[in-house]
Amino acid sequence: MEGRGLAKGNPQEQNVLRTQSRVGTQSALERVRQAARKERKQRFTSLFHLVYDVERLRRAYLGVKRDASPGIDGQTWRQYGENLEENLRDLSERLRRRAYQAKPARRAYIPKADGRQRPIGVVVLEDKIVQRSTVEVLNAIYEVDFLGFSYGFRPGRSQHEALDALTVGLRKRKVNWVLDADLRAFFDTLRHEWVEKFVEHRIGDQRIVRLIQKWLRAGVLEDGKRTRSEVGTVQGGSISPLLANLYLHHVLDLWVQWWRKKRAQGDVIIVRWADDFVMGFEHRAEAERFLAELKERFAKFGLELHPEKTRLIEFGRNAVRTRAQRGEGKPETFNFLGFTHVCSRTKKGTFQVLRTTMHKRWQAKLREVHDELRQRINDPIPEQGAYLRAVVAGHVQYYGVPGNNRSIYAFRGAVEWLWRQVLLRRSHKARITWERVKRLAAKWLPPARVCHPWPEQRLGVTT
Repeated sequence: MEGRGLAKGNPQEQNVLRTQSRVGTQSALERVRQAARKERKQRFTSLFHLVYDVERLRRAYLGVKRDASPGIDGQTWRQYGENLEENLRDLSERLRRRAYQAKPARRAYIPKADGRQRPIGVVVLEDKIVQRSTVEVLNAIYEVDFLGFSYGFRPGRSQHEALDALTVGLRKRKVNWVLDADLRAFFDTLRHEWVEKFVEHRIGDQRIVRLIQKWLRAGVLEDGKRTRSEVGTVQGGSISPLLANLYLHHVLDLWVQWWRKKRAQGDVIIVRWADDFVMGFEHRAEAERFLAELKERFAKFGLELHPEKTRLIEFGRNAVRTRAQRGEGKPETFNFLGFTHVCSRTKKGTFQVLRTTMHKRWQAKLREVHDELRQRINDPIPEQGAYLRAVVAGHVQYYGVPGNNRSIYAFRGAVEWLWRQVLLRRSHKARITWERVKRLAAKWLPPARVCHPWPEQRLGVTT
């Protein structure tokens, strides 16, 4: 459950190499990583030269999405790349001279699955580049510190690894109660003073600290008005996920690790993805005590559990039997990373966790497909087919886990039905039979199939 152990390496710390070559900068970063692994309390005082390294800035630029919306300066990825080398050298020099200034993010909104709007910040391109470069340097330290049950926004870790770890934990450990927790407006409530303190636990280079302060205090521009705050970090910047993980590492992860070793009598498991985490407990009394203490700890750091999305439910291998003895219904389900988790049994009668596509996600995606098809109603069939092929392939690639066959088959069938409805609307005289739609679907839509292994198989390989 704690993830793969870190291999021992060269303990010598030599992080002062300032060459512009890729080999040199990577070896310097590796020495930082080795030093962080050897001394878990060491503070690093010479890191900034790694951030403004031109080769690292170039890689950061190439890692930015090419079709991303521009920030308040209107500069796009392609425009910046027309004179890339000169722009990167100028940016590096401004960073070195401490003349670099962070610009406010442009406020934008994206729809959520429940119909609401999620506010994000569109950061200017140069800020994205510097943030990505900084994250690469800081990850060399923090990836050594972060705990195994933290999965969100970390290099080399995915949602399916978190889902596998949770499923294996629920099956292999003595879990009878599940705490499905979610933080209210987490990214909007991070206190800057605590962020800076947590950064300074490991980072003694004040130039890095001041750089992070600039991004935290840059604010957001909306309707021509610039807003600054002493709390929150803009969702949309490359630095925000790292700062969020660092915040919860100190506020939640380390405390949970201590609590289950010192306070718990039974088994306790946890899997966290950003601000969404699930915990399993053997005893109800311990789960309730933990929840009460967790609320107090969060309040100290300006955080609050979402009252509607945080639930303690009976879930596990004994849940069906104990609830039946009390005359109650089936065990409740919970959602995590797009899947609804259900207590189930194999054909042999052993306990298993059934994972199915969340109904809201399923419906929201189909509404999106329907709206897009109506916009493409006059496009040639090959163009419509190429779009739908990408949609179905992406859906199956994420939701195609063992036990979810029926849901992904139904999704593909629903896409076929929507396609036929749009083709029928092209003309009142059109005759689009189901036989023709089936032929089109066979040609353009990939098959709905399970493409992920069982959790125990994949987790056994990765750990």
